[in-house]
Amino acid sequence: MTATDTHRAIDAVWRIESAKVIAVLTRMVRDVGLAEDFAHDALLVALERWPQSGIPDNPGAWLMATAKHRAIDHFRRNQLLDRKHEELGREVAERETAVPDPTAKIDDNIDDDLLRLVFISCHPILSREAQLALTLRLLGGLTTDEIARAFLASEPTIAQRIVRAKRTLAEAHVPFEVPRGADFTTRLSSVLQVLYLIFNEGYTATAGDDWMRPALCEEALRLGRILAGLVPNEPEVHGLVSLLEIQASRSKARVDASGAPILLLDQDRGRWDQLLIRRGLAGLERATILGGARGPYVLQAEIAACHACARTAEETDWQRIVELYRDLSEIAPSPIVELNRAVAVAMAFGPQAGLSLVDSLTSEPSLKSYHLLPTVRGDLLKKLGRLGEARVEFERAAALTRNTRERELLLARSRACSEG
Repeated sequence: MTATDTHRAIDAVWRIESAKVIAVLTRMVRDVGLAEDFAHDALLVALERWPQSGIPDNPGAWLMATAKHRAIDHFRRNQLLDRKHEELGREVAERETAVPDPTAKIDDNIDDDLLRLVFISCHPILSREAQLALTLRLLGGLTTDEIARAFLASEPTIAQRIVRAKRTLAEAHVPFEVPRGADFTTRLSSVLQVLYLIFNEGYTATAGDDWMRPALCEEALRLGRILAGLVPNEPEVHGLVSLLEIQASRSKARVDASGAPILLLDQDRGRWDQLLIRRGLAGLERATILGGARGPYVLQAEIAACHACARTAEETDWQRIVELYRDLSEIAPSPIVELNRAVAVAMAFGPQAGLSLVDSLTSEPSLKSYHLLPTVRGDLLKKLGRLGEARVEFERAAALTRNTRERELLLARSRACSEG
């Protein structure tokens, strides 16, 4: 294996194992920032040694043991209380050599530690932007540069955001535990929303030259699957994962060879990933079996399932989708939900019916700069043969979007109205 291959393998191991290592260390040292430092120390040791010695049989255990040794050395050097030293000493067997035992057993309660880390990353004391950055850093294993590129922010901005988040958690003495009762429900909602936002930014990028950022979709889906395993009795968790699985199934059909967007009704459904669809439908079934009132993610998963189960766009059960959006608007009302419902109404009952609903949203302040409002209005006007008005709407939408690919698509649709 070449040095390049080894470094690629180390990167893959880090993406998989880093969250577990940081979670266990956070329980040990009660400081997520310090835990991350020790974990990165272990990564640096791996980068130094593995190219010469080879990758251990159990690289995750190797990283865990090395990071724990770093933590113990730190507390020894700083001469902390004997009680803390003894507590940490029990975590690790005495070292006989400088190289950790690659077969060392990872903590039995690692799943509990990982769940605690999930809830810390999405603690309500942090801003939504900080939650996003910290989640990708601690749970996704992404570098500061990768997070900055994902959200089109400067690397110093993201670095400061992460540092402030860790400092805020430390200064607030946030306990390393899974909240209970109403606090659990509130925090879980925040966790799900962060994963949902990460996926959506990857699925349709807010700005930049690419319409999709697949790495963000993959990270959100991976973290969602982990969460579903950690809290298997929460219907909304399965609902979210189901939604993400089904949405992700369309990824290869959403862009052409040049990276230009392909809209849902124009996609080649033969390119949809059937394995992801089956996984999504299975997750939705699990959520249904668990029972209780359907939450917003379960309802959105049901909407996605309507699309996934239709062999062609024409076979889509649009009336069912209208009903689901109505249910969604009752429990999670928002102008965006109403805009989506208007699209479904147009497909089920004709463009004029949809346009009437869209027109009722034009004075909504929160949609003033939302490019999809004029996009939808332009599409419906075009279907009604009102091409001049449609062209104006597509141009307005193009001026509002910050995504280059989407702007090009909207301008092309505007030109088509002129040519038509």
